[in-house]
Amino acid sequence: MSKRKKLSARLKEKYKLVILNDHTFEEKASFRASLWYLLIGTSAFAIVLVFLTIVIIKITPLREYITGVADIDNKRDIISTYAKVDSLEKLVKANDLYLANLNQIISGKPDEDKLAKPKDNNIKSDSIKLNQKISDDEKELRKLIESEGRFDLSEGSTGAKSGIATFSFFSPVKGKISSKFDNTQQHYAVDVVTRKNENIKSTLDGTVVFSNFTPETGYVIAIQHANNMLSFYKHCSALLKKVGSFVRAGEVIAVVGDSGEYTTGPHLHFELWLNGSPVNPENYITF
Repeated sequence: MSKRKKLSARLKEKYKLVILNDHTFEEKASFRASLWYLLIGTSAFAIVLVFLTIVIIKITPLREYITGVADIDNKRDIISTYAKVDSLEKLVKANDLYLANLNQIISGKPDEDKLAKPKDNNIKSDSIKLNQKISDDEKELRKLIESEGRFDLSEGSTGAKSGIATFSFFSPVKGKISSKFDNTQQHYAVDVVTRKNENIKSTLDGTVVFSNFTPETGYVIAIQHANNMLSFYKHCSALLKKVGSFVRAGEVIAVVGDSGEYTTGPHLHFELWLNGSPVNPENYITF
C-alpha cells in the first residue's frame, strides 16, 4: 500500500517547466503540471495519432502500398483499361495492314503470292463411277440440274466461279474495251473507252474508302464492298463521293475523264480486287 501511495503521490506532484533566454536568463514561458496530466495527455495524443493514421491509410491509396491489397474497383478499371489498350493495338495493326494493302492496290503492285492461279479445266469434278443402273427419270433430272447454271449472268466463259459468282455486278459504264485484263503485263484492269463526261456508276453496294487525285492515274475513287471486294475507278475528270460515303449499286460516283499521266484519252480504268488479288472484270460484267 505504501508503494502505491508513493507512486500516486509522485504522479500528483506538480512540476514546473520553465523556458529561459540562454543569454539573459530571462523567463520566457513556464508550464505547471503533474506527471498524471502529462501521462494522460501523451496517451491521448498517441491514440489520436494512431486513429488518424488508420483513417488516412483506409481512405487514401496509401493502403495499396502499405498492405499490398488493391481496391476491387481499381482492379476492374485497370483490367478494363488493359483490355481497351489491347483492342486498340489490334485495331491499329489491322488498319495499318488494310492501308498497306490499299496503297499496294492503288499503286498497281499486288502481292504475287495472292494472285489467283488458273484452274485446270480438264479435271472433272465428278469422277465417280456407278455400277448400278440409272433410270430414265433420274437421267432427265440430272440433265435438268446440270443445265440450270449454264445461262447465269454471273457465269463467264472460263467456267464456274467460287464466291465472286454470287455478286450481281452493275456495269460502271457502257463502251468499248480498248485494253483487256492481262496478268503478264501487270495490267490488272479493263480500259473502257466511252464519251467524255459520261457518268460512272458503282458496280456494287459499298463504302468509299479512297477519293482523291494521284499524279499517275488522276482522280481515283475506290469502294469497299462486302466479302473483301474492292473496286477502283481511275482517270476520272471529277469525283462525286467523299471518303466514308455509302453508295448503292448503279449510283453515280464520278465522271469519265482523262486525268493523270498514264492516259491517252477519255476512258475508265476499272479494277476489281478480291481478297487482295486482282480479278478480270470481263468474266462478271458486260461493258
